[in-house]
Amino acid sequence: MTFTNPIIRGFNPDPSIIKVEDDYYIACSTFEWFPGVQIHHSTDLKNWKLITRPLDNPQYFNLRGVPDSCGVWAPCLSYDNGTYYLVYSIVKSFDGIWKNTPNYLITAKSIYGPWSEPVFLSAIGFDGSLFHDGDGRKYFLSMIVDHRENRFFGGIYLQEFDTHSNMLIGKGRKIVDGSHLGKTEGPHLYFRDGYYYLLLAEGGTEYGHAVSICRAKDIWGPYTFYRDNPILSSADYPDHFIQKTGHGDIVWDDDGNCFMVFLGSRPLSVRGHCVLGRETCIDQLVWNKNEWPRLANKSTLISENQSDYYNLVEQEVKLRNTPLPIDYQSLRVPQSDDWIKHELDKGLTLIGRDSLTSCFDQSFVARRVQNLIVQFSVDMYFTPENYHQMAGLVCYYNTGHHYYLYTSYDESKGKYIQLIRTDNYNTTELAEYSLPKNENKLIRLRVQLNYDSLIFFYQTDDGYWEQIGSDYDSAILSDDYVREGSDKYRPAFTGCFVGIACQDLRGNKKEAVFTGLHYKELAFT
Repeated sequence: MTFTNPIIRGFNPDPSIIKVEDDYYIACSTFEWFPGVQIHHSTDLKNWKLITRPLDNPQYFNLRGVPDSCGVWAPCLSYDNGTYYLVYSIVKSFDGIWKNTPNYLITAKSIYGPWSEPVFLSAIGFDGSLFHDGDGRKYFLSMIVDHRENRFFGGIYLQEFDTHSNMLIGKGRKIVDGSHLGKTEGPHLYFRDGYYYLLLAEGGTEYGHAVSICRAKDIWGPYTFYRDNPILSSADYPDHFIQKTGHGDIVWDDDGNCFMVFLGSRPLSVRGHCVLGRETCIDQLVWNKNEWPRLANKSTLISENQSDYYNLVEQEVKLRNTPLPIDYQSLRVPQSDDWIKHELDKGLTLIGRDSLTSCFDQSFVARRVQNLIVQFSVDMYFTPENYHQMAGLVCYYNTGHHYYLYTSYDESKGKYIQLIRTDNYNTTELAEYSLPKNENKLIRLRVQLNYDSLIFFYQTDDGYWEQIGSDYDSAILSDDYVREGSDKYRPAFTGCFVGIACQDLRGNKKEAVFTGLHYKELAFT
């Protein structure tokens, strides 16, 4: 079987895969975006569709205030005896030597829910997973956070989980430290031909990322690492088309063929910036009896694309008669009537709240950018009364890195359109255009991503699109840039989003009405 990778494009990392009858499901991390955990569906492993996000109940799922790139990490989706199981971590803090990383479990009889109330498992580390053994027993695995001497990665932890009491039982213990690659995380356990195989993410989630494997006759060990680890990595091949490959999970089809899904990134240049973030890829494994699994192409590199064709996505939403598609998420908090309202005869109303640098109450919805040549347009009505009121189009990575093309009002110059850039929390006014009057006329804004550049436009009264400012660097919307620009290690694990926002920094709840959104991929990349 051949694939066009990535199979799930744009920010969709840490894939966990299962097969239930004729259906495949992949769950991916969502970090600070609400609702939590993206689940995609396929029947052929090639074509995937986003179908649900199970962490959608604000009574049990609260991300308000979590730092950038914290929140939901590395979900593990599994299935056993008619029940879906989802284990996930909520990373609440990352600065300093101590990390707050509670892990939870929810269950459902359908992939669409309803999902159960979360059960707390452990806060020993992140990347929790659940293994269903053949004798009916279940085991929780996680990496261990070890703060001593700033070690951080402390190995892999195992403890039995009891479904009757819904809690971990017995004494858990560390079963492996990891291989020579270090930074051991993302454990997934499988039983095959008399061995327990432990698949691990190692080498860090950047250009040294990798998948390694070890095995033992007993679930508690001792585990022996494969002498030819890693079984997947692009670390020694900087020119390969997909980089940062790692954090894998394995599935079998009905014919016994074995496949591994894993994350990967497409840099703009050799070891350069990855604006689209970490994406989901797939490749076939060969796993003969009593032998170690290897990629079918007999290397550690993801196979070259077998096709240069993607279905280019075009998504036009007329908000006067259509709700927001599932592709759109909010930051940290759920969409609710106190800040977002959809009226079919009017459009989508955003009620102004916090600034884009807030980790609490933003009025902001956005979707992933999934291609390197993309156009995104916004139609809106907005009559600001002061310079604290803004609404418009956002290109977003996190609270400290984004572009904002918005409309506001100044007492000396009236209503205007302005483009600003926030880079490592330093905001620069890039360009401005004065609007004729403070009338409630339709405002149309647009951005085009061309690989490493962003070009912004507004539509004039005569219908022409006029560029505002010059071409701007898209690299600030990447993991790599965010880490480079910080004087300390800053978690950066998401990707580029485009969306709409409204602020009222005086707290007067000024409204902006959006009537249309248009996301269009312009060429195959």
